[in-house]
Amino acid sequence: MKRTHWIRKTHLFRADEYICSRCGASCGKPYKVCPNCQSEMGKPKYSPSWVDEAEGLSALLDDDW
Repeated sequence: MKRTHWIRKTHLFRADEYICSRCGASCGKPYKVCPNCQSEMGKPKYSPSWVDEAEGLSALLDDDW
């Protein structure tokens, strides 16, 4: 059986969240076992979601008319 992992999503203005690669549950920290599906977890993978948030913020604040 393939080992599952946390997907770490970093945000600009809020705390990081960890999403289970198996069931999609979201947690505030990377537990050794997913509280939702009880899967044993490996190392977290990084997802730079803050880049999308920064791009959206930049578009909102752009004063180039």
